[in-house]
Amino acid sequence: MTLWNGSFPFYPGANACFPFNTTRAVIISIFLSLLATFIIILPGIRGRGRLFWFLRVVVGLFVGAVILTSQFSRDWETGWVTANTSYKSFSRALVNVDIGVHIGLAGVNITLVGNPVNQVNETIDYNEHFSWSFDADYDHSYSEGLQRGLPSPILYVVEKFTTQSPCSMHRQYRISGHYASLTLWMAFCTWLVSILLFSMPILLYGGYMLLLTAALMLFSLLFFFTARNTLKCPIQFGPASLKTDYGESFWLTLVTGLLCLLLGSGVIILNSIQPEKLKLVFNLDKGKGQEEEGLDNSCVAAEPSCSAQDMLMVPVGELCEVTATRL
Repeated sequence: MTLWNGSFPFYPGANACFPFNTTRAVIISIFLSLLATFIIILPGIRGRGRLFWFLRVVVGLFVGAVILTSQFSRDWETGWVTANTSYKSFSRALVNVDIGVHIGLAGVNITLVGNPVNQVNETIDYNEHFSWSFDADYDHSYSEGLQRGLPSPILYVVEKFTTQSPCSMHRQYRISGHYASLTLWMAFCTWLVSILLFSMPILLYGGYMLLLTAALMLFSLLFFFTARNTLKCPIQFGPASLKTDYGESFWLTLVTGLLCLLLGSGVIILNSIQPEKLKLVFNLDKGKGQEEEGLDNSCVAAEPSCSAQDMLMVPVGELCEVTATRL
């Protein structure tokens, strides 16, 4: 048995890998709470308008949730590889690990999981985040990782994204992620305006804002696409190569953008061709019908009083004759 049982005492223990993204969990919980609130209100809506109202609520909340989760998610681009590699510096021990790269709009996550998890007297289960947003210093985070003694596979991947790396991926990902994030925030604002216009209701301009939301979401994908298609340095772990591809957030944003494009176009087309059906979807005809029925009922209720006044009206000539005979 060697001193310190074969481990290096100046290295801290492994950071525990959290089972899910807490930011995404908070956003989903908020929107699910809103959906539950609207479901409680649902029985108070009468007739067939209940189904249309519920569909509008579900689609609206879905679009807003996708925009926010894509903004804070870290899986716009992902990649995994299984390799036998050295674990830490100054050590010849080889470990079998799964290495994952998760690229978001504001940084990169490096995941390292052992096969099995317990190897070389340690628990190999790491999930490290390195931010490249404009208020963060990526190179400083990399230096802190060196001081903390992070495993060599993590430091090797992180080094590819530093400003001093000949790969030049840091600047491209940072700028494209910044503009993609900006357009997503603008899409969130236009989504809020479209919800407000549909509830007023100003249907035509609500459709226009929904089209603008779709355009901004698709532009965010275009900005990230420019970074994804630049020349990249290979990330090699012996014979194994780590390759990345578009992740869940990218495809979810694409589907939601196309959905907004379809819905916005449908609202505009129906408003110009068949506005009655569009008003039926937004429960406008029923409200107008109730108002007209209320006006008719008020007129019917007022008729007896009008007829009573007519009965009380007597011609002036007859009134004079009656008074003359009495005299």
